[in-house]
Order: sequence, then C-alpha cells, then structure tokens
Amino acid sequence: MSRADMQDIPKNIETAAAKASASLMQAKTNIGAVVYGQDHVVDLAIAAILSGGHALLVGVPGLAKTLLVETLGTVLGLSDKRIQFTPDLMPADIVGSEVLEEDAKGKRSFRFIPGPVFTQLLMADEINRASPRTQSALLQAMQEKFVTVAGEMHALPKPFHVLATQNPIEQEGTYPLPEAQLDRFLFQIDVGFPTLDTERDILVATTGINDAKAKKAITAKQLIEMQKLVRQLPVSEGVLKAILTLVREARPDQTTLDTIRENVAWGPGPRAGQALMLATRAKALIEGRLSPSIDDVIELAGPVLKHRMALSFAARAEGQTITQTIDMLKTHIR
Repeated sequence: MSRADMQDIPKNIETAAAKASASLMQAKTNIGAVVYGQDHVVDLAIAAILSGGHALLVGVPGLAKTLLVETLGTVLGLSDKRIQFTPDLMPADIVGSEVLEEDAKGKRSFRFIPGPVFTQLLMADEINRASPRTQSALLQAMQEKFVTVAGEMHALPKPFHVLATQNPIEQEGTYPLPEAQLDRFLFQIDVGFPTLDTERDILVATTGINDAKAKKAITAKQLIEMQKLVRQLPVSEGVLKAILTLVREARPDQTTLDTIRENVAWGPGPRAGQALMLATRAKALIEGRLSPSIDDVIELAGPVLKHRMALSFAARAEGQTITQTIDMLKTHIR
C-alpha cells in the first residue's frame, strides 16, 4: 500500500488497530505460557477466529490440539465446550432436542434442551469419526450461526467458532468430511512435531508439581469489536489482484497453467477468496500493521487452499501432493 493510501486511513481505525494489536500480543503471550512451541499454529488459530471463521486442526495425537482449544477459550474470554465425535454420535447430541414435559396441572408441552453447540468456542474432537449425517448437523451452525430443531430456529451465542481436530493417520473407523463441510473451515492448520528444544521444555514444564494456567487477556465483547475492525482494514489493489489470481489459477477450468489443468480434479470456490481477504487482514492486525501485503497472501495460501482442492487420480499416482501444487501457485503470483 502506498504512503498516500496509508494517509487515507481514518485516525480512529489506526488507534483501534494499535490497541487491538497490543491486546492480541498479550493473548499470544498468555497462550504461549501453556502451549509450547506452536507459535505458527496459535497465530493461524487466532487469525481464523478474528476473521469470524472456523479452523480444522490436523495432526497426530499428543500435539496439544485439545489443550490449544481450551487455552484459546480462556485467554479470549469465550465459553467453550467439547464434543468427542464417535460413530454412534447422533445429530441431537450436538444441536439438542425437545422433550415432552408435564406441569403440575397435567398440561403437556415441549421444551427445547440446547446441545453443546450452544457455546462460543466449540471443539469438535476427531470430527471425522462421526457419520456423515452427524457431521452435517454442524453445517448450518457453522455457516448460519443458528440451528433448527422441530421447525424452530435457535440462535447460537456470539461469537461462535468451531475448532475441529482430525487425525491424519488413523483412518480405520473414520468418514471423510464432505467437500461442503470442508469449505466451511477458513483454515486447515497442520500441527507438526515440536523441535528438540521445545520438546525438552515440554518435558520439564509438564511433569512437575505445578502446571501453567491460562490467563484471560481479552473479553468476548472486545473480540467482536476486533472482528469488526478486521473488516474495516483497507486492502490494496495489488493484494486483491494476488488473491484473485491465486484462487482462479487453482481452478482447472479457469487456469492458464497446464500443470493445474492436468493435475487438479477440482479447485477452490469464491469462499476461498473471501477467506484470504479476511485472513490477510487479521494477520496484519495481529502483527500491528494497518493493511495486508502480498506476502501475507502467499503465507496463508496453504491453510486456505489445501482443503479446498483435490488432485486427480493420475497426479496422486505420480506422487504429486496438494502442498507442491500450492507452492507452484504461490510462485505464480510473486
């Protein structure tokens, strides 16, 4: 963004952004005191929430995915609940159900009992272990922010976010997430193994008498104001063009790249561009900047696109990966 464009930013936005950035830095510090060595994962999770979206955490067991979600709830001042997804989980176990009650006079009526989805931060643990029918129970909640039971709509608390986890290696007894549900997640966040030094810190810190406790840094009301602020941050024409180029070149029927046309079965829809527009702004706010850059688009391309694309059978047979394909796309917009 040019110096002239920066001068056009209202002073109230500049002041609000500085205050929000300071609060978010404190939140990251508080999270880092409990969750070790996952700074990149924490940044992406906060960016997803700031963007008003949901995130899918993918990693092997024992990498603090559950701890991260619980800590985020505490630090961001959000009520949180956890659902352990299993093959016998039913939709009513998520959204709630109506029960028939009888009062003292013998009059009968139905009363709605809310399910665990009525919270501000929902952890859907091992989401791909539930049946497709149960997985779809989250679709309306994630997109519309309300659920319908017995023909009656029930609004969810504000803000509402889903952080789901799935295990990439234990495929037995799992059901693939449908494309429509995958598209509801702003990010797919890959959670990797810690470095040697980080793992040493984990061993020392978590096997003693005293465990670190998460401390609240902001409130739900402040978070909602930050989410509104994210949507007010300006985006330059260069960044907008980079987002459009990245998303459209990833589609086999619109791309100018032979590699994409040959190797990609289906590409990202418009929601991917919306995710990048919001996420790059959120990243800029977290880092104390007033506007995103093309580097932000490049850095967030992987988390936004990898669950919104699929390779052809032939490409997979040749050993191609989605990550390699996205890396090639990123060089195309530099």
